[in-house]
Amino acid sequence: MRLLHFDAINPHTGRGYTFDDPNLFFGPDGLGYAREPGDPGFVPYVIPPHPSSTTHRHTRMKRQNYFPTRQADQAVWLENFRLKLALHAAALGLPAPRVADIIADARWLVYLLVSWLESVRTHGKAATNALEQAMSGSGPLVLPVHTPPALPDGVVARPAGALSRIFDLIAELKENDACPEPMCVDLGILGSVETTPDFELVRPDITAIVSAAGVQIGWGWQGLAKFLDQCEIQVDRADGKGWVVLTYDTTPGYLDTTPFPAALTKWKYRAIYRVDDHQVGQWSAEASVSVGG
Repeated sequence: MRLLHFDAINPHTGRGYTFDDPNLFFGPDGLGYAREPGDPGFVPYVIPPHPSSTTHRHTRMKRQNYFPTRQADQAVWLENFRLKLALHAAALGLPAPRVADIIADARWLVYLLVSWLESVRTHGKAATNALEQAMSGSGPLVLPVHTPPALPDGVVARPAGALSRIFDLIAELKENDACPEPMCVDLGILGSVETTPDFELVRPDITAIVSAAGVQIGWGWQGLAKFLDQCEIQVDRADGKGWVVLTYDTTPGYLDTTPFPAALTKWKYRAIYRVDDHQVGQWSAEASVSVGG
């Protein structure tokens, strides 16, 4: 059995669990669980057939985060945003007081990122040197005092949450019909388009290792997690059924807990990625293990 979490995906159907699922139950600890194959009372799922074609091409466009990760670049972004916001405010229909507040937030953050932060870092070095002198140095000791740089003209201290307020406004702008894509680009609130992989070529790599708990199926996203939804894993247990769906997994690494047969048997596994409820790319190479006996 597996512990359920919010928005958990049923690995046997590739979809979310439903309230009428006969395999769901509450444990003595009050937490929700789902029975798995091999658990007492497990009810097999009816798996609908999947399209035979695996060459669907999807053009799902992904964009990078518009807000930079480097602090120096963040200051540049904030300067551009507050200058361009002032230019586009009227066309966007934004109230003047709110625009003034957001611009003040941006200017305050630029001051902190450029002037104040640099002064704090310089003071930190001086404080470290003073501590070393106090511990093992000699001569007169003068503890450094940090004096923040003066606020530039027009910059005022702002309440906490300045960047969150800016992001809240941006979220509204992206829903504003008066803010077309060229304006979003000018404001710097639309990340650059990331190169989408060729979905006809993606192919998972899998491994299969027998353990006391079952067969551990290893797989990963190969750096493409943001473009892919699931990894469909199938198994052939040499029981005459051929390849059947084992799970639709969303977290790399899956444990097949199906009880081993009495006789020595070769189990084979293969996998393929899924996007928008369709198989994409190519099947992985088969991974096989010998179990039972």
